[in-house]
Amino acid sequence: MKTNPGRFFEDYAVGEVIAHAVPRTLSGGERALYHALYPARGALFSSDAFARACGLPAAPMDDLIAFHTVFGKTVPDISLNAVANLGYAEGRWLKPVWPGDTLRSESQVIGLKETSNGRSGVVWVRTRGLDQRGEVVLEYVRWVMVRKRDAAAPAPQAVVPDLAPSVAAADLVLPEGLDFTGYDFALAGERHRWGDYAVGERIDHVDGVTVEEAEHMLATRLWQNTAKVHFDATNREDGRRLIYGGHVISLARALSFNGLANAQMIVALNAGAHANPCFAGDTVRAWSEVLDRAETPAPGVGALRLRLVAVKQGAVPFALKGADGKYLPEVLLDLDYWALMPL
Repeated sequence: MKTNPGRFFEDYAVGEVIAHAVPRTLSGGERALYHALYPARGALFSSDAFARACGLPAAPMDDLIAFHTVFGKTVPDISLNAVANLGYAEGRWLKPVWPGDTLRSESQVIGLKETSNGRSGVVWVRTRGLDQRGEVVLEYVRWVMVRKRDAAAPAPQAVVPDLAPSVAAADLVLPEGLDFTGYDFALAGERHRWGDYAVGERIDHVDGVTVEEAEHMLATRLWQNTAKVHFDATNREDGRRLIYGGHVISLARALSFNGLANAQMIVALNAGAHANPCFAGDTVRAWSEVLDRAETPAPGVGALRLRLVAVKQGAVPFALKGADGKYLPEVLLDLDYWALMPL
């Protein structure tokens, strides 16, 4: 058989390293499409002149363009037959990605556990994105629930990786040359700096975006994400196409501009959960909570640890979980990350 139905849960082995196919060279086209799909307007990613004033040679690609590109490469091997993408940990952006860079991905299986119903299992992988020089630009762990080909197939020995609850501030990697001492707050669009944010502070980002079928399908194709649940309406019992979780991440991140416009670069992904499914017609809103603050060795640069929560219509402001400890049904995303901001 020449066609590929994708891997099922019983096809993985702990320790296996998977080199993912089809490297991709990024250009200004990806940037333009990204900014068209999301209300993204971070100054550092929009203007070469602004980026040069911050010590960089030009405007890098948006951090999440790199993430989506690296993630998309992994889908045919990791989550083509996924039920759901469950979470993230230990993510770090190690180098900026520039127009003209070519990215590829490789993953190592670090954990396996069959679910209680015996029809699927959770697969943990550590993924690295590499550029044309073989240098790692991004790394992260994710875990995904994958269907079994045969429900009667014996379960592998359960291996659940021990993952760090967060990336330590000392382990954040800052772009070479980054310098916010001459940062132009007027051009960035907001006056709030690192010292204006307090741990425990919560920010309602006010704005909302209603998700349409056309835009989420375009976005998922843009990142070459081939997971069946995003395209094939017959792949789910409810007959609906699931919105790619990365689409929700980018929407929420872009919406956070209103209140966090100067959180310019994502440098770490501490944790993340796609709490509930998102479908076309849902209106996505976002709020953030400041979890921690840290100084960095780069001139004029501080780091904020932020919780970014995406919700849909009907959500109560700043409500996250119920009395039972489970996410409320209106919560779509709970993302914990570090971002760089001028002091």
